[in-house]
Formats: sequence, C-alpha cells, structure tokens
Amino acid sequence: MCSAQTGVRSISKQTLLRLPMYLDYLKRLQGEEAAHISAPKIAAALGLNEVQVRKDIAAVSSCAGKPKTGFETARLIRDIEAFLGYDSVNEAVLVGAGKLGRALLGYEGFAQFGIRLVAAFDRNADAAAMYGKDAPMILPMEKLTDLCRRMGIHIGIITVPAESAQEVCDLLVSGGVRAIWNFAPTHLHVPEGVLLQNENIASSLAVLSAHLKQSM
Repeated sequence: MCSAQTGVRSISKQTLLRLPMYLDYLKRLQGEEAAHISAPKIAAALGLNEVQVRKDIAAVSSCAGKPKTGFETARLIRDIEAFLGYDSVNEAVLVGAGKLGRALLGYEGFAQFGIRLVAAFDRNADAAAMYGKDAPMILPMEKLTDLCRRMGIHIGIITVPAESAQEVCDLLVSGGVRAIWNFAPTHLHVPEGVLLQNENIASSLAVLSAHLKQSM
C-alpha cells in the first residue's frame, strides 16, 4: 500500500515549491474524472522536466507509477496533501488589520491548505469596527503573546508597516510561533528553528518592471 513519505526537511525547497503546482493540476484532473496520470503528462502540462517530476513524486509518495497507466490520481493527491500537512489543521494569527490584513482575513482559500485564522491583532482600537462581523476577532496587541502561548499558535502572518515588523516578529516568537509569513517590505531576524517566508511585493513588481523594460 503506497503512502506519503515523511520529513519535509528531506526534500529541497525547490521541490517543496513545486508540490502545490502538482496538487492544483491533479485536483483539476480529478474533476475531469482522470483516474490515472503519467509523469510525462504532468511535466508537459506544467512545463517541467519529466525526470524532475518523477523525483519530486518519489520524495513525497511511495506510490510507483505503472507502465502505460501512470500514477493513481486520487492517491497521489492524498499523499501530497499529507506530506504538506494540508490534511491537518494549523491555527494562525495575523498582525496588522489594515487593507492588506483585512483582505487576507477575508480569503476563504486558507482552509484548503490546512490553515485556520483564529484571530487578528492591531494597535488601532477601531480596527474591529472596520471589518465584518463574521471575520476572526481583531484584538489589541497586548493580547498577542499570551494568546499565542495559550492556544499553541505556530503560524504568524505579519502585515504591518516595515518599521513595526521586527517588533511584531519578536512578539510572535516569544509566543511560541514557529513559522512566520512576512508581508512587510523589510528584512526580519528570527532565531534558529523559526521559519521565515517573505512576500516582498516591491521585489516582485521590480522583476516585472525590469522584464517589461527589456522586452519592450
């Protein structure tokens, strides 16, 4: 019986970044009632190398593709989701209830990635009034560290201005948060054992702008 491999650290970051691509493609195929899928078809659809696709799949699943039929789509989906932790629920908090923060609070797609936003924090006392009644609670910053400790929160999302981001990061770490998703346009320092994922919108826009300038 094939099953998901364990140990995310045993694979490269590049493979980890490709897994959601595979998952999205496989789920669309499943909707078309495609019971099996081959590595060459996955590679062609996603513009990847067939050998790399096989290696990536082998890193997260014990399922072996059968000649002429390929991999069982549904089982491969389950193995990738289990490897990424999408089949379990990780609770998260968000700090910074401005426009970007509220947009993320309203995003319903977190659930399919095994993430549930349980609360948001902001220094603005009126932040709660600026957001819908069905959204997660928006609490004062003074409650951040204690709530993270009490609820065992391991994921923190930072959407505050750059000048406040390191202070917020330190508070999250003090509360036991082990993974931080940073949207602030600044470099943060975290202790060993804490994962930091930066989403630098300015850098992404710079890449797009430079590409357009060269191509035009």
